[in-house]
Amino acid sequence: MVSSDFHSVTLDKELCKGCTNCIKRCPTEAIRVREGKAKIIDERCIDCGECIRICPQHAKLAITDDLESIQNYQYPIAIPAPSLYAQFSVNVSINYILAGLQELGFYQVSEVAYGAEFVSRAINDFLQSNATPKPAISAACPAVLRLIQVKFPELINQVIPIKSPMETTAFLVREKMKKEGYPHEQVGIFFISPCAAKVTAVKHSLSSDASGVNGVIGISSIYGDLLHKIKNISNAPSIQKSTEAGMGWAITGGESRLVKKIRRLNVDGIANVNKVLEEVVMGKLKNIDFIEGLACTGGCVGGPLTVVNPFLAKERIYLRMGNKKGELPELPAYPNYRDLMWEKEVKPLGVLRLDEDIVLAMQKMESMEALQYNLPGLDCGSCGAPTCRALAEDIVRGQADEVDCLFKLRSKVTELAETMVELSKKLPPSLAKKE
Repeated sequence: MVSSDFHSVTLDKELCKGCTNCIKRCPTEAIRVREGKAKIIDERCIDCGECIRICPQHAKLAITDDLESIQNYQYPIAIPAPSLYAQFSVNVSINYILAGLQELGFYQVSEVAYGAEFVSRAINDFLQSNATPKPAISAACPAVLRLIQVKFPELINQVIPIKSPMETTAFLVREKMKKEGYPHEQVGIFFISPCAAKVTAVKHSLSSDASGVNGVIGISSIYGDLLHKIKNISNAPSIQKSTEAGMGWAITGGESRLVKKIRRLNVDGIANVNKVLEEVVMGKLKNIDFIEGLACTGGCVGGPLTVVNPFLAKERIYLRMGNKKGELPELPAYPNYRDLMWEKEVKPLGVLRLDEDIVLAMQKMESMEALQYNLPGLDCGSCGAPTCRALAEDIVRGQADEVDCLFKLRSKVTELAETMVELSKKLPPSLAKKE
């Protein structure tokens, strides 16, 4: 595992033009523009990839593993996200897509869509067996989980502590390879990912001491090579094990498809998730049993590392689901939800505190509110902060100045000019005439 400071989302300063587009869309206000360049505040970044999507200069990018890294293992295994299937026409069968991955050099392929069914049923069993505060919140999307840590720490006890389909699939693969006698250190598991947040979840696992996944490869980075391999396959073997229920995890609502007898709320898009969690904090959604939140619009098919329009991709998933049986007739008794529970407690990050000392924090809060009151309240972003409140916070933290606001600067300049005019009219006492 790497440093807790690791983030998949990063900035190419050479490409950045300081346009301020990114600062308006970041859900945790983790970006500022200073000295003509964007700056990502690591403690606040949740790796949702929204800045990757919005940047017109393509200056935001995701750090992922490259395909060559599978050569570090004698038995590299691909575990593709179901959103991978949506990148190809429905005329291309899933068996061909999986066979194409093997042609790229993977020893075996195991579908995350298959492991996802275990997670859905584990969530169902957990909700039936535990008195979780309502609404219970899914932990499947790592960007949403990180958002809760950073911005809504009071909701952590409402998060269902069950591993993601990615980690569950890795768990199932390792168990299988172990039983078949493969040396643990020679088996490398690589997630084929639609998003940057999964990279961070692997490099710095929040719910376990170490991820069961060895690397994360972005869909967009292998799409061209995979497409070429698929076209050259004449007859693909029958590899697919996933069903409609598992594939549905690629789109909004797929996770809760197998969760029974509850009132659920399915939300996609990080801005929408943010608003819903705000309502949960205010106690407005206590009649909801379960919230499925996904950072990307449309679900994982809208991830920043995909290549196809998310609306087309969503339609393709629906078509594929219609061509496959609904769900596995039964799942093995192992693993059950207890086997898939988090291995360690996920804790609040507390990065939005103004000061560790509560007295100083309250004093800074008062200063911040006074500063915000005196700012124009236009949230124009010209100062390099996303809102006037964010600028006030930066000023209190000693990271900005009031005249960073163009309106305040203009007011100061006007005031100074008027003072200069007045001073220019005055003469030294020795030269001034008496009235």
